[in-house]
Amino acid sequence: MPKFKYAAIKDDGKKINGTYDVNTEEEVIAMLRSNGYYTISVELIKGSKEIKKFSFNKVSSKDISVFARQFYTMLNVGISILTILDILSKQTINKKFKKVIIDIHENLQKGLTFSESVSKHEKIFPKLFINMMVVGENSGNLDIMMEKMANHYEKENKINNKIKNAMIYPIILSIVSIIVVMFLLIVVMPTFISMFESNGAPLPIPTKILLKISYIIKDFGYIFLGVILVSVYLLKKYKDTDKGRYTIDKFKLKIPVLNNILKIVMTSRFTRTLSMLQSSGISLISSLDLIENILGNKVGSNLLRETKEQIRKGKSLGKVMEGTSLFPPMLTTMIKIGEESGALDDVLNKTADFYDEELESVIRKFTSLLEPIMIIIMAIVIGGIVIAMVLPMFDMINIISF
Repeated sequence: MPKFKYAAIKDDGKKINGTYDVNTEEEVIAMLRSNGYYTISVELIKGSKEIKKFSFNKVSSKDISVFARQFYTMLNVGISILTILDILSKQTINKKFKKVIIDIHENLQKGLTFSESVSKHEKIFPKLFINMMVVGENSGNLDIMMEKMANHYEKENKINNKIKNAMIYPIILSIVSIIVVMFLLIVVMPTFISMFESNGAPLPIPTKILLKISYIIKDFGYIFLGVILVSVYLLKKYKDTDKGRYTIDKFKLKIPVLNNILKIVMTSRFTRTLSMLQSSGISLISSLDLIENILGNKVGSNLLRETKEQIRKGKSLGKVMEGTSLFPPMLTTMIKIGEESGALDDVLNKTADFYDEELESVIRKFTSLLEPIMIIIMAIVIGGIVIAMVLPMFDMINIISF
């Protein structure tokens, strides 16, 4: 079993050192906490190997928005940060996030600032969140920054939920259709057709074709399944590369209807985040650097990278974005108005609200159009299989009648 060396301290200043045989570092920290000690350090002794536990718990934008909202509420009424973190660690359901909050609490007790403690968990907290915490601490407005983060991630979670909800029905319908088609081809059709063949009824060409497909799927289905799984794995590996992600994101922007939804999502994220960052006193270049990582599309990220270079050369944001087709013309116009009036953050905030409503409208139209199309496709496919199965029946009737 792995062995850990630890150092801890109590409220009265009493320090202890020792070793502990457990599977993970978290168990050492939990043991010390249960005995009233605060962890100074925990180190895996050389030669031991910590057992890593695989976790399905994923920290989502909803988890972060709830954390930020509760943190702001308690901080606003005068509760200390250490007490807030202790309360949040006890009531957080997500086990992975609970460990992160406990670790932040421990680091604060070691003397680190809140932003420094948060920055140790870059895989959990987005770069935007960490930078806003730095700004909040430096300006003495941590509560205001936390409230902005709560609002930001609540809206982000709302957008994600709209997209997910729009895709639930098509995904379920697709799965059901595939299951029904496979059942008809593999189970029903061979049994049904053998009945006609035993009576000497000739099989029509459509029936023969489907019967051939049925035998191929039945005999070589595992090969097709293997090819599909390998293809999905390779596609995922390719998507993890910069070139692969750019190629896939560029392809998405060429798909009718979907490209419009993706552009509105990017526009909404861009305007809302830039408005928040500008109102927080962050420079335009730094703001674009942070937004580059949250657009959710590599093509958009590359565009913002080029935009930063043009701004460094002295051009205005509105002028640079004037020639791009990725963002709608209205956004460029609103940015110019904001820059001329000196109220860019306010103008962008109102523009973001408009595009949030526009996104909801587009998604509603998309689902209302997609549902009947998928039903028609499903009816044609399943109906075609059923007709191909019934066709021999007419030939058998003709044979019997003669």
